[in-house]
Amino acid sequence: MPTTLSRIAPASRALRFEAIGVMRAAPYPDAGQFVAWLQAGHHADMAWLARDLERRSDPRRVLDGCKSVVMVFASYHPGSLPARPLDGLRGRIARYALGPDYHGEVLARLRQLAELLEDPWARCYVDTGPILERSAARAAGLGWPGKNANLLAPQVGSYGFLGAILTRRELEPTSPTTVSCGTCSRCIPACPTGAIVGPGQVDARRCVSYLTIECRGIVPRELRPSLGDWVFGCDACQEPCPWNSWADRARPVAGAGRATQELAERLYPRLADLVALTPEAFARRFKGSPIKRAKLAGLARNAAIALGNSGDPAAIEPLRAALRHDSALVRLHAAWGLGRLGDRTGLRSALVAETDPEVRAEIGLALGDAG
Repeated sequence: MPTTLSRIAPASRALRFEAIGVMRAAPYPDAGQFVAWLQAGHHADMAWLARDLERRSDPRRVLDGCKSVVMVFASYHPGSLPARPLDGLRGRIARYALGPDYHGEVLARLRQLAELLEDPWARCYVDTGPILERSAARAAGLGWPGKNANLLAPQVGSYGFLGAILTRRELEPTSPTTVSCGTCSRCIPACPTGAIVGPGQVDARRCVSYLTIECRGIVPRELRPSLGDWVFGCDACQEPCPWNSWADRARPVAGAGRATQELAERLYPRLADLVALTPEAFARRFKGSPIKRAKLAGLARNAAIALGNSGDPAAIEPLRAALRHDSALVRLHAAWGLGRLGDRTGLRSALVAETDPEVRAEIGLALGDAG
């Protein structure tokens, strides 16, 4: 007889998982759509997503003898956000990066839950294994993929992480939800770069989250203005979602007084500080944070773009300083930012000293922008 989910559901709530469900081990229902997404090139240069598709399409190829996939939803919703500080030029990071790196923190809780299954072969994954998490979560009844491709959990919204336990235990499967987005499509026009190319289809090559985190190279010129002030990740397609609006109202702003101020500082970092970070300061400031994923040069690049997008003359000095950055990637985007702000003097001075051909070419284009 299959074990019922009621055996571990109370423990899942104690471990701060807002939703839990079970999918019977079988090929993921959305495996075909995932392959089509890859074939369209929508995964950009994240080549690991296309590796070993047979394993990624069926949990039984990951764990021999797998009978069930337990899926959980761990909310990272901080509550209604604090006001943006008005003192100086600020960037913005996605809500999920406000806390510690979720890979280790959520995985530790998930392993505690897995121990209750008394299955020595059970495997736990939080965004690191060959799992189609959203497809499994939908099949397990946790929610449904929204038109922005994020999983929407009823009463909770989409601000959450998905965890998976592959087990040889046979658990009674839970039923998929019948709730859906219906006719709502507010998330699609909210995307600043037009990355949502169809309901549930995101082209990572245009996605602000991809561009500010996974992209290691030059951000396409035509997309830079649309990045706005985002320096790590993006919540633009989640913010207008009615399900998240209801969750916002249900959760007051986290903390009060000093705690709220500290939250605001993390959410809206000073751009001049980010673009000037040394390797030591970067490692110290973001120890244990998912923001490390962007790397020092990537974060400084993003800050340079945000400074250029600010339209504020106060951004000129930090961008001029960034033209002396050790990374050519940062210097290139700083030149673009100065072009947006019309600083021909700073660009001409930089052109004299610059030796990197790509940066010199960008300075030439920026001079044209400034002219």
